[in-house]
Parts: sequence; structure tokens; C-alpha cells
Amino acid sequence: MAQVSEEREDRVDATGAHPAAAPGTPEPGDAGTPATPEFPGTAGASATSETGGTAATPVVPETSGTGEAARLSAAGTAEADTPAALRTGEAGGAAADTPAALRTGEAGGAAADTSATLRTGEAGGAVAQPPAASDSGASDTPAPAEAVKKASKAGRNLPAAIGVALLLGAAIIVSLLTVRYLMIGIIAIAIAVGTFEFAGVLRRVADIRVAMIPVLVGGQAMIWLAWPFGREGALTAFVLTVLACLLWRLPGGAKGYLRDISASTFAAAYLPLFAAFAAMLVPPEDGVGRVLTFLIGVVASDTGGYIAGVLGGKHPMAPTISPKKTWEGFAGSLIGGVVAGALTLSLMLDGHVWQGVIFGVAIVLTATLGDLVESLIKRDLGVKDMGTLLPGHGGIMDRLDSLLPSAVVSWLLLSAFVPV
Repeated sequence: MAQVSEEREDRVDATGAHPAAAPGTPEPGDAGTPATPEFPGTAGASATSETGGTAATPVVPETSGTGEAARLSAAGTAEADTPAALRTGEAGGAAADTPAALRTGEAGGAAADTSATLRTGEAGGAVAQPPAASDSGASDTPAPAEAVKKASKAGRNLPAAIGVALLLGAAIIVSLLTVRYLMIGIIAIAIAVGTFEFAGVLRRVADIRVAMIPVLVGGQAMIWLAWPFGREGALTAFVLTVLACLLWRLPGGAKGYLRDISASTFAAAYLPLFAAFAAMLVPPEDGVGRVLTFLIGVVASDTGGYIAGVLGGKHPMAPTISPKKTWEGFAGSLIGGVVAGALTLSLMLDGHVWQGVIFGVAIVLTATLGDLVESLIKRDLGVKDMGTLLPGHGGIMDRLDSLLPSAVVSWLLLSAFVPV
């Protein structure tokens, strides 16, 4: 093949004319421009000159209106790129062409550039071609996505939160109005799930190992023993639970022992022991009114604070603990809690309005304290929610935060204001 090519070049040099091309061989370009053979699937492949430079002379596809293949101009600037073709320019640099952009050479020849084609700029060096524009000047680049909408001031999926709250409320009311002792079962289940959530977060985030079996079993004992034996039964079960945790953790060795025992004791006190006071509201004959007074007071406090905070919250109450909690929201909680306390305690339990006002203020304070305490715990652990069981709310623990400390205060105040 090399010998045949040399003979053809000799004839060209002697006569100054191109010999007839063999069948299937593309016609050469203009005089002085070496022709590049066109092979199937490799149109536009690079051709190297004898001097070591490379000149790209791809076969240009036919364009409408010319009836023949478009050719390079005298300056050799118009060209057609093919998919994934590597081509070398006059000074040898690489550049990335944008996909499917229509480009026009200086001589007016049109060529179609395709993706992944590397081309060399005339001055050398890598040149990144920007997205090519159409004849009208409009860019082919997709329009940038719209800015993400600002999160709602509600900070949650409000429809889901309302739906879950209504379902939980309906379950509680049905249990109270049918067999009120079912309420103790609801409390026990909620505490068991909350214990799993709390222990799981401590394990995943801080490698703190709560003595799960003693806390779960002892927690259920605190709640159910509070039914017949009151606070004596709950406190006795709590002390036995702490002792069981001390023994349960012994085989684990000294490393992290105090840390794990402290977390186990805190979990036993914060969850089932506090919840046992809510269970103690159920057994009296007016237990339904006591439980509803407690729950309505907490819900009114949370709802009033939520609405006031969303609508007019501007002054953070504890920015380093809970940035969304504001003094305006706290004022809304006070209004809601006081109104609810005055109405429920006087209408359901035959108490005095002033007692209801005191009860409402106390519930607001303890509910706010519980909310701040759990916010501080979650901030310390670096988590947003304790769980994902309740859409729009988070986990069970995220709904128990204001209820748990309020249960203790509710039992104490209602026992003083409306003795059994």
C-alpha cells in the first residue's frame, strides 16, 4: 500500500493533476489539502501530515440547497464533527464541543457538532466551548431550575400533622368514653415505643447503650402498678428498675459503665415514671374529666403557642435551644392554657375558675419546659426528630415531650384542687 501511494504521489508531482481515485475512495479536497478517507462509522478521523502536524479534513455531509458536500473555505474554518471523534487543530489543543450545536464557518459552510468531540483551538491550549446558540441568539442550555421555595413557617407537613393529631385524639376519647382503663393501655404502648426510639437514637448517635430489657419491663411495671397502688407502686417499680439496670450492665465491663447507667436511669425516669402520673389520673370516678383536663390543657398550650408563633413570632425565646420558639408564641400558649384550664377544671371537675387559671399557667410552664428539654437533648445528639412514626410530627417521643412533665404537675394540682 505504501508503494502504491508513493507511485500516485510521483504521478501527481509529474503531471500536476490528480489521478483517478480508486472505487470507494473519496475525492480529495482542494489543491494542497490532503484528502481524508471516509470509512464507515469513522468520518472525520484525524489525518497526519508527513511533517508531523495534523490537519483535519472530514468529509462534510450534504446540506440542503447545495446538492453536494459542503467543503472547507480557503481559511479552512468550517467543519463537521462526528460523535466522539478526536481531532487535532493547527496548534494541537483539546476542547469540548457542546452536543448538537449548529456552528457556521467563516466561509459560510454549516456543520453539525455532536457530543464528546474534542477540537483544538487555533491558538492551542484547551478551550471549553460554551453552549452554542441558535441563529436567533437563544442559548440551547436548559433554563436554570427555579429557586427552592422557602420552607413554610409552620416547619412541618401541616395536613399530615393535623390528621395524625385527630386520629390520636379520637383514639383517646373513644377509650375514655367506653372503657376508661383502656387509656392506661394507650399510655403503656406509647411509652414502650418512645423507649425504643430514645434508646435507638442514643445507640446510633452516641454509642450509649440503654439497658433495654430492664427499662422496658420496669417501665411497664411503673405504669400498671400505678393503677392499684398509686405513686407508691410507681416509685417502687422505678427503684427496682434502677437496680436491675445496675446489674444488667455489669457484664459489659467498666468502659462506659457510668454513662450507660446514667442514660438508663434517665430513660426510666423521664418516660415511664412521668407517664405513671398520667395513668394515676384514670382510676378515680371522675378520671375521665381529670384526663381530659390534663390533655386539653397541654393541647391548648401547644396550639396557642403554635398559632401565635407562626403568625407573629419575632422575638426568640431560647435561640440556642429552640430557634423557632418565640415570646409571642409563649404568650399564645399562656392564653390558650389559661382559657382551657379555667373552662375544663370548672366545668368537668366542679373546681373554681381561679384554680383553673393556676392550673393553666402551670401546664403552660411545664409543657414549655418539656419542649425545651427535648429540643436540647436532640440538639446535643445532633438529630432533628427522635423518630418517623408519626407523619408531620416525627416520633412518639416528639409528641410526648410536653405531656410527660405536665402529667406530674397535673396529678399534683388536681389532687390538691379536687381531692378524690
